[in-house]
Amino acid sequence: MNATSQPKLSARGVWKFYGPRNGQPALQDVSLDVPENGFVTLVGASGCGKSTLLRTLAGLETHDAGALQCDGHAIAGPAPERAMVFQHYSLYPWLTVAENIRFCRRLSLFARNRTSADVEAASGRADALLQLMGLAHVASHYPGQLSGGMQQRVAIARALMSRPRVLLMDEPFGALDAQTREVMHDLILHVHRLERTTIVFVTHDVEEAIYLGQRVVLMAPRPGRIDTIYDVPLPAQRSQDMKHSPEFLQLKRDILARIRATSGMQTDLELLEQLSREARAA
Repeated sequence: MNATSQPKLSARGVWKFYGPRNGQPALQDVSLDVPENGFVTLVGASGCGKSTLLRTLAGLETHDAGALQCDGHAIAGPAPERAMVFQHYSLYPWLTVAENIRFCRRLSLFARNRTSADVEAASGRADALLQLMGLAHVASHYPGQLSGGMQQRVAIARALMSRPRVLLMDEPFGALDAQTREVMHDLILHVHRLERTTIVFVTHDVEEAIYLGQRVVLMAPRPGRIDTIYDVPLPAQRSQDMKHSPEFLQLKRDILARIRATSGMQTDLELLEQLSREARAA
């Protein structure tokens, strides 16, 4: 980001508490800038505040101290310029694919007494998204007739319907199989290039974070805070073969080692043993 340009999203000294203010914060003094058309991924051990930070940027949760801004304006709640995509698709099962995509736009058209030209433009936007997401051939299908990957495409298309300037994604591909995830990775990068939307993407998968992101933000737990920010040494045009490059593999090792260090676990075996103990205790 140019030193003189205003970030698309900005967090300055953000604190968030669940419960008493003198307890351990969910977010501690978080500061982060996301540039226009940036793609930033958030990773870290469980409980590090990734999803909390994302939901706060979306305006779905409040913060207790600090400042959050989008385009220089304070974030005080949800807004059309910031769309959210969740891990679970939350589609309306009684609506077709095309109707699901048009749904939020249809609400705004009725609410604001738009003209027939507005309705026609919205229909054209929906048709363009159906093509972009590879959904045109299932436009008349219902969500229950689609695979998980196809349902998530519908959810992303619906989020893009209102032309948001920011797309916030909370582990959107976490429930998909490995092959479908790779397809979705290339699809979302394609959407990012075409739509020029600023994206903040939460994931537990370090390989996913590196492949998608221009920067990887590693958060540490207890309390949730930003530990390290890594620039990704890959060109804007990505291909799956890059995952085997020395630069990619070294960055993956560095990030994984830092996640283990911030979680207090030096090996994956230690982490598995801790999870097993917690499961038995529960």
